[in-house]
Amino acid sequence: MANDLECRALVKSYGAFTAVNGVSLAVPKGSFFSILGPSGCGKTSLMRMIAGFIEPTAGEILIGGRSMRGVPPNRRPANMVFQHLALFPMMNVADNIGYGLRRRGMAKAEIARRVGAVLERIDLADSGPKRIDQLSGGQKQRVAIARCMVLEPTVLLLDEPLGALDLKLREHMKVELKQLQHQFGTTFVYITHDQSEALVMSDQVAVMNAGRFEQVGTPEDLYYRPATPFVAGFVGDSHRWGGRVTAQAGSDLRVATSAGLALRATAVVPLAEGAAASVFVRPEAIEVRVADGRSDPAPASADVNVFAGRLESLLFNGANSRAMIRLERGDLIGAVLPQNLLGTRLGEGAAVEIRFAAAATLAFPAGGDAP
Repeated sequence: MANDLECRALVKSYGAFTAVNGVSLAVPKGSFFSILGPSGCGKTSLMRMIAGFIEPTAGEILIGGRSMRGVPPNRRPANMVFQHLALFPMMNVADNIGYGLRRRGMAKAEIARRVGAVLERIDLADSGPKRIDQLSGGQKQRVAIARCMVLEPTVLLLDEPLGALDLKLREHMKVELKQLQHQFGTTFVYITHDQSEALVMSDQVAVMNAGRFEQVGTPEDLYYRPATPFVAGFVGDSHRWGGRVTAQAGSDLRVATSAGLALRATAVVPLAEGAAASVFVRPEAIEVRVADGRSDPAPASADVNVFAGRLESLLFNGANSRAMIRLERGDLIGAVLPQNLLGTRLGEGAAVEIRFAAAATLAFPAGGDAP
């Protein structure tokens, strides 16, 4: 499949500071690609280089197979939707959408046809005469996207466009953006610090940290098969232990944590006996059981970690309620609590057991800039 966007060893330096450090990516035609990372990781600098607002210090950008070296922003087959949508309040919806076409000198009849067609596709067919202040937040988002899509770009760049919306509207717009991308068939490149946005909408996600890509893969790859401690800690929730490998057989490890827990874990990269390790497990991988009175429960099998503790607090959130459990060794660990344990069966202070599989307990070399 052809790539609509390629970046080859891109570097952007500001004096002694390097914001983007040797980033390469390839975005297939018609896909939704997200760049996910914390504030200051370099993702905005990368996006602005792609858009043409800043020049790379080194490297090359290709859009539609053509080098963008020396091509100004208004000549690139890419358009950008910003967090602050920059819609023109003095223009109605139709005039906002047709603004770029008028700048290109297109005939009025053709502008009207193309604006009408794109209004139909964003489900605002009767809203052309409306003022911008008559629209809801979600409708304004659609108009901002339509203003770009009417220009038929090869790539649409989106710079955290949902950041200014309230939570409920943001959740709705995540689904709507993905549907719009599928409907138009245009390649979307989306930057965000919100992992939920990236996981829900994207075909592929690049996790960025300190100017570099830590991992590029599907949302499932990043969540279930993180390649680095940073990705394991940044994408989704995880509990993390520091410790040392006490036994190793292939990828099967025994790790003694600093708090004195003996963990069965799976090495993501090879770890030798005696090596310092960082170990991660996700809350939903932890099973909570009401304790049966044993003070030192035995594992159900050699592939399962089992520990005793007490329920310290319940964080009710409907289907995703969380139990905070204090283990006998002192660790406080969170687990997703099944509905059948809510209420009278399990109260604060109750004795519990937690169980989680060694296959879901991922071990990395210590360090690695885990967040």
